[in-house]
Amino acid sequence: MDVGIATHDYRSVWETQRHIHRQVVEGSRPPTVLILEHSEIFTAGSRTQPEDRPRDGSEVVEVDRGGRITWHGPGQLVCYPIVPLPHPMDVVAHVRRLEEIAIKTCADFKVEAQRVDGRSGAWVIDGSEVPAKIAAVGVRVSRGVSMHGLALNVSCDLSWAERIIPCGLNGTTVTSIAEISTGDVRVGEVSRRLVAHLRAVLSPALPASQNLQARTLDT
Repeated sequence: MDVGIATHDYRSVWETQRHIHRQVVEGSRPPTVLILEHSEIFTAGSRTQPEDRPRDGSEVVEVDRGGRITWHGPGQLVCYPIVPLPHPMDVVAHVRRLEEIAIKTCADFKVEAQRVDGRSGAWVIDGSEVPAKIAAVGVRVSRGVSMHGLALNVSCDLSWAERIIPCGLNGTTVTSIAEISTGDVRVGEVSRRLVAHLRAVLSPALPASQNLQARTLDT
């Protein structure tokens, strides 16, 4: 699994994903994970409803993943695994692996995240009746290889959630590692922990012939 670097502009990274996806499908490139921060943008998945969208006219990119609307921007760590799924193909199992990566990364910073029945991603309950989403998951699988992936709120400005219905879920809110953790949280350190969990969780699901390859990250 090769951990690569991409530019921060969403459309540019999306094109990079598509290019890498073709190579992974063809077998000319090993499974690759892109880890980065985006410049601010809203993206709408295939299930996005009109009422989910920004109320202030903010730009929205229509994207070829599942799920509904979400936000990307500085302080949010994004992880795009472009990897073949094991046979028989189980997309839900892939989503669960990404959730596990987010939950384990949060735990490294003393943040207890968990799954919520019927909802994707990772959530913080913390004694409240209203769950707070700390990580979103949205994927696409084509020709057996995944695209898109995981977005983990590290230290981002959370006011973006007031402009949309996050992930199309009324009655929920969002949070971040920095909002809950008592320590000094830096995106670079979170990315290093995320990569460690990526390797531990995703590598066993890769074909035996695929070697683990890594590059230095730049977040």
